[in-house]
Amino acid sequence: MSLLPLLAACGTDAGSESHSADGEKTTAGSSGQLDVPADSNADLKKQYLLENAIAACMKKQGFTYTPVAPENAADSWATAGADYALTKKYRQKYGFGIYAGIVYPDDAGARGGAAARRDQVETPNSSYVKTLTPEQKSAYNKALGGPPDPKAGEKDWTGCVGEANKKVYGSASAEERSTTSENQNRANAQALNGDPKLVALAQTYASCLKKEGIPVTTTQPTGIGEMVKLQAIGSAQAGPPVVAEGNTQKSLSKEEALPLLTNDIELAMRDLECGKEFRAAYFPKFMKTPTNGGGAG
Repeated sequence: MSLLPLLAACGTDAGSESHSADGEKTTAGSSGQLDVPADSNADLKKQYLLENAIAACMKKQGFTYTPVAPENAADSWATAGADYALTKKYRQKYGFGIYAGIVYPDDAGARGGAAARRDQVETPNSSYVKTLTPEQKSAYNKALGGPPDPKAGEKDWTGCVGEANKKVYGSASAEERSTTSENQNRANAQALNGDPKLVALAQTYASCLKKEGIPVTTTQPTGIGEMVKLQAIGSAQAGPPVVAEGNTQKSLSKEEALPLLTNDIELAMRDLECGKEFRAAYFPKFMKTPTNGGGAG
């Protein structure tokens, strides 16, 4: 299991609610515990149990911690290529999302998928921490705990996070689980990149992009799906949302960003259509053997 989701969930700015793909909020009930969805896979179920365990531990320490509903990985990919119809709808308005936030500043969707769903200025946990004195806040952070510090020779999470980890994941240390996760991630990537059908479809995808005049820098199944998007971000004019102007920084105006968004939408749609058959074959396999940084958005 990756440590990154835990870092996000356990920080003092973590919220108590998440949003499903259709925008519905998921919050802790009156008991202070999250209900685990019946259709959760083993991995997602453990993430729910982890949050509930942290909340229970913090309560024993005399603090309030509102458990954060974890996001289903499958939902996070819905508008990033896994669901063609939803991805098409998203790209027709926002393109790759590079300039959308400037053109639609009040549109949460313009900030992009999972990031938009987690974009909460004020959350129950951060609000709670603000009510504490400096001494209480220090005690809260100590009770909550955090990731291991390799420099200090630590191999496991501390505080309630560490206790919850042991309760849910067993005796294996965070370091051991991270190594296992990295090895599995590498093996999954090798399997996807060695799949004959995906390799053939990636080649067809690449040929289509070339005909559209779009540079192709990789034909690996785990890389080609996001290749055009990453290239667009890397070469973005004024790299959103700020451009250098002498010794000052100037944000792009809506008027300046609008034609750039139009071009971004056109590029994103050409990429989507070229990769339609590839993504249809790739994502079902990717969901079964996911690999970090190897999506096909």
